[in-house]
Amino acid sequence: MTLKEKVGQLFVIRPDALEGRFSAAELEDNSILGTVMVTDEMREMYRQYPCGGFCIFRKNIVDDDQLYTLTEGLHSLGSITPVLCIDEEGGRVARIGNHPAFRVPKFPSMEKIGQTGDPQHAYDAAAGIGRYLKEFGLDVDFAPVADVNTNSLNQVIGDRSFGSDPEKAAVMVQAYLNGLHSAGIAGCLKHFPGHGDTSNDTHTGYAETGKTWEELLHCEMIPFIAGIQAQADMVMTAHIAAPMVTGTKEPSTVSYTILTEKLRGELGYQGLIVTDALSMGAITKAYSSVEGSIRCLQAGADVILMPYHYQEAFEGVLQAVQDGILTEERINESVERIFRLKKKLGLMP
Repeated sequence: MTLKEKVGQLFVIRPDALEGRFSAAELEDNSILGTVMVTDEMREMYRQYPCGGFCIFRKNIVDDDQLYTLTEGLHSLGSITPVLCIDEEGGRVARIGNHPAFRVPKFPSMEKIGQTGDPQHAYDAAAGIGRYLKEFGLDVDFAPVADVNTNSLNQVIGDRSFGSDPEKAAVMVQAYLNGLHSAGIAGCLKHFPGHGDTSNDTHTGYAETGKTWEELLHCEMIPFIAGIQAQADMVMTAHIAAPMVTGTKEPSTVSYTILTEKLRGELGYQGLIVTDALSMGAITKAYSSVEGSIRCLQAGADVILMPYHYQEAFEGVLQAVQDGILTEERINESVERIFRLKKKLGLMP
């Protein structure tokens, strides 16, 4: 592989980012219909800026036939098949399940499933979601939410979490992952190191947890550790700061302490680390697309999710390797993890 091809594998982007007709702001505007089919323009842009995968949103979905055609087209863009991801948690976050054009099983919020106390319900929901994702050509579900919802002022997690009891949530997280795996879909624990005890929303700006690492180990880490034991394919970072752990106000997404020392070192996680979207306010208000992407890789992330300006981020990471800011060995480590997942999913021989 060329260095450019390796760098491309590190990015998961919106399909819309390959179309010149959308500005960066329009990519984030869910009221605007996005990319719904692969065009010759996208194929040409992909040759210049290849990526490792795509994340599908409601704005990319019209109906069954269109979604089949879109996923088939995206899978065929590169000689190294892109991985196709989606947020399909159940409850209020279900790009396909909540779309009126689709007749697929609908599942309640994970909070309600958690309240049943029966992990079989979590397994059944994830297996049902996994089956229709597989049918429509998706590979990765950015789920389950492993956050413990302990803050009544939380603006973003709420009923997406299995609840406020970390031990009960841990059992549900494991069951959900097993359900996805039964359908051949990769799962992703989010949002590390725990977004449940925050009051601000990282979509719009700064948020932090005031807990120490010991306090996190006794609550937030319990579902994540359970998910790691259940062979979670990915862990998604949160953009929250953890100053009592890191000694800084930097988001966990760019923290070497959080991603490498704690997640990889102390918890022993060997799978893929994917960032939450770098187009979110907690990142864009603090870093450019280039700086944010480089800092994520320096911190230990493998997959850069949806930088605000994809082409700028791509060129910036490529230049950082050429300038020695990032080593090619560091890039190779992440590419090897990405390829292991792609092989598991049958996307590579």
